[in-house]
Amino acid sequence: MSSNPALYNKITLTTANKSMGITPKMYKGFSTVSNKTETFSLYDFELIKQDLLNHFYVRQGERLMQPTFGTIIWDLLFEPLTDQVKNLIVQNVTKIVNYDPRVIAENVVVTSYESGIQIDCRLTYLPYNISEKLQLQFDQSNGLFIQ
Repeated sequence: MSSNPALYNKITLTTANKSMGITPKMYKGFSTVSNKTETFSLYDFELIKQDLLNHFYVRQGERLMQPTFGTIIWDLLFEPLTDQVKNLIVQNVTKIVNYDPRVIAENVVVTSYESGIQIDCRLTYLPYNISEKLQLQFDQSNGLFIQ
């Protein structure tokens, strides 16, 4: 088998001039719930947070063909907040957050307040190695609040 040196001279390789750092707008998506932009576009942290919140808005068993998708917290709102119920909620929150490979849950704390359940946890965004606190309040009469 002979090689043709003229063929190798015609091949050119080009490389993109990108830095090895984090590129802006790594994750792209949209949400009609968010009113922060006119185009409904979400990027990076905002998209990851919205994806997590969408998961928390779904009651477990509501999603077609996925009976384990969603949260059990909606069903536990009117139950006494015993240690067993707290452990179930911590496990469920950890499972939901870790379902998304872009983020991990740390230090999940469940407390009750006057009309619902409050969840405090630390989220670590893995692609960025950045952590932030997330506080969710599941209210018995008004639904889910995010702080």
